[in-house]
Amino acid sequence: MTIPEASQLVLQAAAMCEGGEIFVLDMGEPVRIVDLAKDLIRLSGLPENAIEIRETGMRPGEKLYEELYFDSEKAIRTSHPKLRCASHRRFDWKTVDEQIRELLNMYNFPVSEIQEKLQEIVEEYQPVHKTETVPFRVVPNMEKFRKTG
Repeated sequence: MTIPEASQLVLQAAAMCEGGEIFVLDMGEPVRIVDLAKDLIRLSGLPENAIEIRETGMRPGEKLYEELYFDSEKAIRTSHPKLRCASHRRFDWKTVDEQIRELLNMYNFPVSEIQEKLQEIVEEYQPVHKTETVPFRVVPNMEKFRKTG
């Protein structure tokens, strides 16, 4: 799919939305990155082997494919053949706000406890690896998140 085609779909989705929907674009068949790289080399006028293509493997957290929906969600047809709407579970914003505050207050907790809390809040969350240490910690400015009045 070209950038103009994708842009058109985004505009179509924006025109359809009523508020809170999650639209998924049908972008066509996936393209292998190595094939894309070879095409770009060839289209630049060079022989395919003129530039080395090195496969380095996956990094922690990388995926081979992206899930468009969670198991608990369904794709709902729209009036546009290349747009679907994900039926997602509804959240109470007060509960979400409380959960975010709980996580922010856990910044000094062991990473494994934070991961357990995330799994409790987001049932689909699976940590890449459980760990007790992190290379650094970001300490939030809690004053921003304190309730007022």
